[in-house]
Amino acid sequence: MITKNDNEALEKVLFFLNTIGIDIIEKKLDETTFLPGLCLGANCIYIDFEKLLYPGDILHEAGHLAVTTSSERKLVGTEEMPKDWPTQGDEIGAILWSYAAICHLELPLEFVFHPNGYKNNSDWFISNFSSGNHIGLPFLEWAGLTLSENRAAIEGKKAFPIMQKWLRD
Repeated sequence: MITKNDNEALEKVLFFLNTIGIDIIEKKLDETTFLPGLCLGANCIYIDFEKLLYPGDILHEAGHLAVTTSSERKLVGTEEMPKDWPTQGDEIGAILWSYAAICHLELPLEFVFHPNGYKNNSDWFISNFSSGNHIGLPFLEWAGLTLSENRAAIEGKKAFPIMQKWLRD
């Protein structure tokens, strides 16, 4: 059941995703989706709001699109998409990307890292990220999305969780 607070956060998330160029398309989905009420398409997220259980899952799915190259992002949901997508690197990148998005949107970490997600490891992710252990940061930096503390200091820019850009080229 989505609460009033979830609805307010959901509005923030949807506005943010529209701003960075990830389309949200409302669509009736069947029960075969990996996450209830969500399915990825070419540079978009299909959402069945009647089946959506955890609005924070939208940010995780957006993270998958965001860390995927622009040339592959347009293939998501098609037969042309590589069968090994998302890789483990993509997965950890999407998780850390969603953490950066939560920080940017000033939402509680539990919005994305809810108790029923991440194979019961949500508390582990919250603990690690809260203590500055940003698993996946080298991947996001390599993809040109953010900067580590050292590199940010050298370049005179802000470090993660500040993103230099939200979508991978």
